[in-house]
Amino acid sequence: MTTLELKLNLPDHLAQDAVQMGLLEPESLQSLLREAVRNRRVTQLAEARKRVAAAGITPLSLDEIQAEVEAYRAEHRPAPS
Repeated sequence: MTTLELKLNLPDHLAQDAVQMGLLEPESLQSLLREAVRNRRVTQLAEARKRVAAAGITPLSLDEIQAEVEAYRAEHRPAPS
């Protein structure tokens, strides 16, 4: 676990509302950050899919993906002793 110390400069009204709603508690901040990270990852994935489609790259089938994963694992598996 990483410990961070944050300093926020918020308008008084927003700070008061956030405190009253418990949004500045560690658990709430953690939940808000998780949601923001998840939303950004979804957005990044959607943008990547658009770039792939625009480039005319044919998507791999599930079998092709599995074959690639297995090939990678075989290449990176430690040699038997």
